Amino acid sequence: MEERNVEELLAKAAKPGKDAMKMHPFYQGKIQVTAKCCVRNMDDFAIWYTPGVAKPCLDIKENPEKVFEHTNKGNMVAVVSDGTRVLGLGDIGPEAGLPVMEGKGLLFKYLGGVDAFPICLDTKDPDKIIETVLLIQPSFGGINLEDISQPKCFYVLDELRKRARIPVWHDDQQGTAAIIYAGLTNAIKLVGKEIEDVKLVFFGAGAANIRAAHVCIAGGFKPGNIIMIDSKGIIHRGRTELAEKYKEKWELAQITNAEQITGGPAEAMRGADAVVGASKPGPGTILPEWIKGMAKDPIVFPCANPVPEIWPWEAKKAGARVVATGRSDFPNQVNNSLGFPGIFRGTLDVHARTITDGMCIAAAKELAKVAEDKGLREDYIIPSMEEWEVYPREAAAVGMQAIKEGVAGITNLTYDDIMKNAEKIIKNARDSVQLLMKEGFIPEYKEE
Repeated sequence: MEERNVEELLAKAAKPGKDAMKMHPFYQGKIQVTAKCCVRNMDDFAIWYTPGVAKPCLDIKENPEKVFEHTNKGNMVAVVSDGTRVLGLGDIGPEAGLPVMEGKGLLFKYLGGVDAFPICLDTKDPDKIIETVLLIQPSFGGINLEDISQPKCFYVLDELRKRARIPVWHDDQQGTAAIIYAGLTNAIKLVGKEIEDVKLVFFGAGAANIRAAHVCIAGGFKPGNIIMIDSKGIIHRGRTELAEKYKEKWELAQITNAEQITGGPAEAMRGADAVVGASKPGPGTILPEWIKGMAKDPIVFPCANPVPEIWPWEAKKAGARVVATGRSDFPNQVNNSLGFPGIFRGTLDVHARTITDGMCIAAAKELAKVAEDKGLREDYIIPSMEEWEVYPREAAAVGMQAIKEGVAGITNLTYDDIMKNAEKIIKNARDSVQLLMKEGFIPEYKEE
């Protein structure tokens, strides 16, 4: 590739960050609270507030499930973070993590019609995080844990899934895993291989790749064909130091890497069909020579944010057949924004008590099918966020899977029921933003 073209690509990659530094101060936030009910005149406040509001309050007291009928609880999600693992930036703290959580709220609303609120906690204590979530759960229909470092993120999620009355998930685990699975299955189809034959390397053994490994195994990949690699090298049963502090890695060490390969990245990737990166941001984290040592038609997913482990053009030059990253400015964005809005939409609409791996796989298969229906290409193995039909289809798949698994509170809905309801809610959310922009209530940012 010519040096000039590389410079243009690097400039393109840097532009979102430069624009963000201008537009964030301009808007001073990305979400706000707006009214959902009509206000015909001041007399209406006697209905929405005192004295009229006492009646629905007492109705809920007598019938707690009526909270979903009288309030917005069933459409509200808390995005909870302690700021210890924000993007690829690490432990930057709750205030510095707030722009990400606000962005999450915007995506929830615009893509899934879900009202989501950022709640950044001034504690790193996992038990305090758990206590806080349990204390605030009466106000929300679900909890999205976000950007919490490992290994405590596993403990926090496990405890809350046991103890909370509402669905709790960690998007960096289940959400990312679902999109990785969707992208991999389509990439494998494109190159003409079979899932059960694929040698799959997870480059990085953090929350995202650990959960992705479990989802991939549940979805048909052979555990013995999977190799995990962390900062110390390939994970195998000889890594006994993992048993005490990193039990999730140790559990995977017992079922993956059937040949008990040892060494580092070069050894892990040698002969591999696919590699999924969720590790240290690059470039230079995954080297071209490692890709050259992979099997025919290699699949490379460098998904670190904000900069992938290797630039896509470098991976292609090294021989990668299919490349996907976590960024929206390159083809094949493997990003959990393709999953969580639709997954939560379906979860909320059937009043599911939890979000299972089965529900995530159902969403992933539906997501993959959207792309497959349109025709797979090397630069199109997964839909983009612009294809809004993805989200109601995911919602319907998730809702039906929740009903099938017996975790739904509403069980008399069909696929079409959930789909049509999701389409209506999501369209309303998108149209509302466009209307506010058109009328000038959301001003357009213009370069001076």
